[in-house]
Amino acid sequence: MTLGQRVLVAGVLTLVVIAVPAALAQIGPKFYDDDPLPREPETQDASNVQERDNILAYDLIQNLFATPGDTRRIRAQNVNTIDEVPDSNWFTNRILARPLSLEEALRGPVTHPGPAPGPMTVTRAKPAGVAPGFVARDSADVIWHIQFDAPGFDDAASGASMVANRIFHALGYFQMEYHLTEIRFETLEIDPGADTETPSGAIRQLDLDDLAKVFKRAARQANGAYRALASRDVENTLEGFRYYGTRPDDPNDIIPHEHRRELRALKVFGAWLNLVDMKAGNTLDVLVSKGGLQLVRHYLQDVGSTFGTGALGPREWDEGYEYLYEGSATWKRLVSFGLYQRGWQRVPYVESRSIGRFEGTRFDPETWKPRVPTTAILNARADDTFWAARRVMAFSDALIRGLVQAGEYSDPAAAQHLADVLIARRDRIAEAYLPAINPIVDVALDRDGVLTFGNAAVEAGVAAAPGQGYRGEWYLFDNATRASTPIGDPTASATGRMPSPSRLPAAVGAFIRVDLSAVEAPNASWSVPIQTYFRRTAQGWRLVGLERMPADPPD
Repeated sequence: MTLGQRVLVAGVLTLVVIAVPAALAQIGPKFYDDDPLPREPETQDASNVQERDNILAYDLIQNLFATPGDTRRIRAQNVNTIDEVPDSNWFTNRILARPLSLEEALRGPVTHPGPAPGPMTVTRAKPAGVAPGFVARDSADVIWHIQFDAPGFDDAASGASMVANRIFHALGYFQMEYHLTEIRFETLEIDPGADTETPSGAIRQLDLDDLAKVFKRAARQANGAYRALASRDVENTLEGFRYYGTRPDDPNDIIPHEHRRELRALKVFGAWLNLVDMKAGNTLDVLVSKGGLQLVRHYLQDVGSTFGTGALGPREWDEGYEYLYEGSATWKRLVSFGLYQRGWQRVPYVESRSIGRFEGTRFDPETWKPRVPTTAILNARADDTFWAARRVMAFSDALIRGLVQAGEYSDPAAAQHLADVLIARRDRIAEAYLPAINPIVDVALDRDGVLTFGNAAVEAGVAAAPGQGYRGEWYLFDNATRASTPIGDPTASATGRMPSPSRLPAAVGAFIRVDLSAVEAPNASWSVPIQTYFRRTAQGWRLVGLERMPADPPD
């Protein structure tokens, strides 16, 4: 059931998300007075959540050799009645939902001016990850997680993190607050309580030799300083979320993660940005206060393994093309001593020390793969990828080139290369996903009964307009019984403007249904109509329902 189908239990609005037989799903009205919901209900206090361990090795093995969770490719369970993702502590609608300026996009999640000038005090060793770094307190008593670029790869890891951070924030995901700063070894102090863990697991006090080893692994600039990525510390952190199941101790987390559209959409967003390191260890749950309640907020914490670089240098050649284990292909390469080759081994790259191996000519979004699969992206359907592709296409050339500025790359050619590849990959995503399903969007019905709509694939320039235009079938809709009764003959239009039959109801509270399809379209899927529903209000007709695909997978 969708967000619009919910019940009151003990006076509390609860989202109904369990799968039910089709017959039972027809009980009760299809639409409620507050449909479509703009925000997912999160009404329960979650202050009793407990920190839990997401063991990296277990997470890797489970997802690489099994498919945990519910693998049915049913409709995403957190969409509202117009097939959109409401705002929540998982996701906030930004780009496409409203105008997004370059200034706002570049600001991203930042609410703080960044590390204060003056000496920093190191409070502990870097708790996780392979990149050189540490945790420090600035002169204003703010805690920062500091991470450096690897020697020989100036700007690479820090630049990728900054740009990807701003893009994922613009897409709608919660992100850490990232800043670029400069640090000098001689200005650092060590807190007397700072500690580090030895390879044997023992804890001892951090000393200057430990810091010197960190800086030995970091890229030093010509001025003697070290460029660093500074991530502002957050309080009340829990472990990250998994891409399947729910968090049992969070009473608001009732939608299986593999059925959340914003997580399925990472199949598209991850492919665009080459986010290959998609694992629970790169996410973070944080307990936040809102409206008198304690709620769990879900972050994509580490999006630095993007584009063509990792923390220590260019990514491996197969990343984005193969999982860590590819079954027979892995064994064939092993027993043939590397003579068995696949297409990715012949991809030409423009080598860039700042960007790494990143290209958009041979890129195929439909075959892109992270290092390890997740059930959420494996469950992605055509309506999920269409939803995601529209958001990717909302990034104009100018916005993409502007966002690359967040990386502050010292080599202008590297910045241009990154922007060029992002634009090329964006266009490949549009070609793959926008024409693959009926692409009618932005449906509206004015007071006079004139229906208007757009075609996302045609507007993106990745498909031709249907040869015979569009067809509309009109029905009176009984919201209580869900019965539909035809109104007049179907109407047609060569453009995105269509008149209605003359007998539309005028009473406030009346419902109609309009099924829209294309005639003689370049893709057969366009002939499958989307179903749209409108409610009559005192101000006119309001869109309250849109169904692009059946809720359940075909038998």
